[in-house]
Amino acid sequence: METTVIPKSSAVFKTLVRADMATLFSNRRSVVISLLVPLIILVSWKPLVKVMGGPFALSTAITIGLMAIGLMGYTLSVSRDRDKGIFQRLRVAPVPTWAIMSSRIFIQLVMIMVLTLLVFIVGYQYDKITLSTEGYLLTFGVAILGGAVYLSLGQLIVGLIKTAETINAVTRLTYFLFIMVGMFGEMGTLGPQVKEGVHWSPYGSVKLMLAASMEPAKWTHDTTITVWVCLGYIIVFAGIGIKKFKWNSK
Repeated sequence: METTVIPKSSAVFKTLVRADMATLFSNRRSVVISLLVPLIILVSWKPLVKVMGGPFALSTAITIGLMAIGLMGYTLSVSRDRDKGIFQRLRVAPVPTWAIMSSRIFIQLVMIMVLTLLVFIVGYQYDKITLSTEGYLLTFGVAILGGAVYLSLGQLIVGLIKTAETINAVTRLTYFLFIMVGMFGEMGTLGPQVKEGVHWSPYGSVKLMLAASMEPAKWTHDTTITVWVCLGYIIVFAGIGIKKFKWNSK
């Protein structure tokens, strides 16, 4: 009598991570764009460093990169694989549901760390921006929290929308609006009401949190409130996105 050997969850997770990493490398163009856009902004904003400060430039670059990873990376890859029926085939295999999504989130977290490191390197080499050791370490942790905000927003989008074409349009529009309204609204060029709204939006909250983490001595009570706001975004976005998520596009 033959016995069915069910692989351990840890072994399955490692296999999925390797597969997702291979998929990431096969889509090198989107990866390069996700990493290149914030670096271009950081380089082009060199004249503003003396006016606005190093943390302003670094936090803006990282925030834009986090949006690209969470919206353009995670969301589009999930919607594409769902549309191709990959999730449906994985679910009939002896694979835990948590491992399917966790491997993808793990890859995005690696991307977040790579992005943050590249921004630090370019900021130091080109813009001559230096932070304290505590500032670098704290920013890494806060970048992961900020990335979770956009990953959960991406989960919300794929949870509420099924068709890959619509998801593609919505994520690109959201990405564009966050950048344009976020940057110009933060500077006050769109009026005081928009500036206040941007302050508590996912863009403004993540950026403020990142900027404060780069200068730990300037961490205030408002910054702590911003952290709680970001946690609230994660809970709401991820909660609805997971509840509404369908494993197939039908």
